[in-house]
Amino acid sequence: MLFAVFGSVLLGLALAWAADRRLAARLPGRPAVYGTGALGALFGAWVAGASLGPGHELGTLLGATLFGGVLLSLLLRPSAHRLRRALPF
Repeated sequence: MLFAVFGSVLLGLALAWAADRRLAARLPGRPAVYGTGALGALFGAWVAGASLGPGHELGTLLGATLFGGVLLSLLLRPSAHRLRRALPF
């Protein structure tokens, strides 16, 4: 259990670091990004652990990573150059 908690937080922080390095212009401040990555992965580990049951540490870590990535994607702002529609409506 403790392995899944620390592992999911570390995976969430690594995911937040990668997102911050690649998409810094489209994300809010670093504390929000790192906090969302860590807490999102921790919540994802809790959901995956509750649904898979004990003994599935790799599945729990995979669920933590996916959930953390989804929450980080919700922080993204639109890019500066948006595509315009061809039709006016």
